[in-house]
Amino acid sequence: MKKDLATYWKRNISLMAVLLIIWAVVSYGCGILFVEQLNAIRLGGFPLGFWFAQQGSIYVFVALIFIYYKMMKKLDIEYDVHE
Repeated sequence: MKKDLATYWKRNISLMAVLLIIWAVVSYGCGILFVEQLNAIRLGGFPLGFWFAQQGSIYVFVALIFIYYKMMKKLDIEYDVHE
């Protein structure tokens, strides 16, 4: 049982790490590093780099919260630690 919980936590931490890396790349990369390249594309009349810096990273963050919820729900059921 203890080994199963250790595996459960490793998978949980791995999932969080992947999702946080995605969030960092989108918020920092698209909002700051790649803003010049993204500004060549327009979305709703605004440059895409501006859109990511102002709204896009927030939308991605909220989407990642829902993805984390769904994936953890599956993982909880798999390791029988759900409520």
